[in-house]
Amino acid sequence: MIWICATCGVETAELDEPPATCAICSDERQWVPADGQKWTTFAGLAAAGTKTDWFEVEPDLYGITATPRVGIGQQTMVVRTDAGVVVFDPLGYLDDAAVAHIRSLGPVLAVAASHPHMYGCQTEWAAALDAPVVLNVHDREWCRRAERVTFFDETFDLGPDLALHRVGGHFRGQTVLEWRTGDAGRGVLLAGDAVFPNPDRRTVSFLRSYPNRLPLSGAVVQRIAAQLETLRFDRLYNNFGAVVPADAKAVLRYSADRHAAWTDGRHDAETW
Repeated sequence: MIWICATCGVETAELDEPPATCAICSDERQWVPADGQKWTTFAGLAAAGTKTDWFEVEPDLYGITATPRVGIGQQTMVVRTDAGVVVFDPLGYLDDAAVAHIRSLGPVLAVAASHPHMYGCQTEWAAALDAPVVLNVHDREWCRRAERVTFFDETFDLGPDLALHRVGGHFRGQTVLEWRTGDAGRGVLLAGDAVFPNPDRRTVSFLRSYPNRLPLSGAVVQRIAAQLETLRFDRLYNNFGAVVPADAKAVLRYSADRHAAWTDGRHDAETW
């Protein structure tokens, strides 16, 4: 049986009994509930009335969420290009409706995830869509099932319009998806947790752990920003549907410089 962590929504391998702990949730970047580790299954989620919700985010970009929320509650992103479809940051749940919607868009090139918190039930998604799972090799230790998985190192092209890039930071294998022809050719970046739009809609954040508020150094953030600046995008989404709708590179640069200034001590006098 495949077990699903109730807290992060990531699948296990085929096991008769669930593990005592979830390694992903036990890591310092995540958390285990105060009342202990809990597991669920596809059948259990379906019996509880879980369903997927499908909506258009913008032309050729679709979001899928689950109600009630499963695990961390990410918004899966589905990109359609002339070459085919890519599913990014899959949920910890899948139903026939989601499969039918995705298949209606065209052949599925890959199921991919930005980092281990977003692995969800990626192998089940890939099997249902007859597609490979594409993950970064630097996070290989977190992958619980090897079926259908292709690992890449730094960049992996998914046709002429899409590419996965490793940027590190939040996880060593932290990956973003560059959609070069999105936003009417201006380009869209699906950033996962590598870059997180803030409520002020004018800045973004960079953290090693979002729930536990662990920072990244200014040097790491500047490296990530410099790498992302070489990609083609003007709009940026995170893994929960938050968006920097335009001028995302300018927002990225300003935010990286601000982060570095606060973490290297330039603003210390303002805190006394």
